[in-house]
Amino acid sequence: MEWSEKQLQILNVAEELFAAKGFEGASVRDIAQKAEVNVAMISYYFGSKEKLLQSLILQRTEQTGLVLEGLSHDKKLSPWEKIDKVIDYYVDKILNERNFHNIMNRQISLVHDKKITELLINVKKSNSAMISEIIHEGQRKKDFRNVNIWLTIGTVFGTISQVSMSKPFYCSLMKLDSTDDKNYYNKIRPQLKSHLKSLLRAHLSIN
Repeated sequence: MEWSEKQLQILNVAEELFAAKGFEGASVRDIAQKAEVNVAMISYYFGSKEKLLQSLILQRTEQTGLVLEGLSHDKKLSPWEKIDKVIDYYVDKILNERNFHNIMNRQISLVHDKKITELLINVKKSNSAMISEIIHEGQRKKDFRNVNIWLTIGTVFGTISQVSMSKPFYCSLMKLDSTDDKNYYNKIRPQLKSHLKSLLRAHLSIN
């Protein structure tokens, strides 16, 4: 889907305010004021606050679906190479889009809107299915052993989310300044990628 510059501006502000104030706490008027647009423009583009959140989910996740689909159908890469690329992609995406993933992990459970819940479940199911296919490919080629695929995927996502959302705790362990986001994420990013790749090699390897 194509998004106009003005739509992206509104979505970026909505993401920031939903993460800071929660979905219920951030009003359309708050978003309009910070985005320097009028409420009518938000209504024109998105309709309601619920539909604004739906659009935010779609805009932030549509590229991920394309990336995973491309990886799952890539004949030149081995299953191990695909797994490594999935880890690299998700670590970068979640750490770079921390506000969005904060909304998804902490705020979405407070949103009592069936369409938003269904949209989020469908996005997660679709993306997980493509990662599952990569693991199945490795199993067919005798590279990977049989494992609980859904819990394997959950382990990867859960670890990345924990590192992203628990910055003060990990900064304390690593003796880093918790107010210096850039330094923390620069240090944790390569460690997290290396750890997850080693973890999946130990978990998936037949030997």
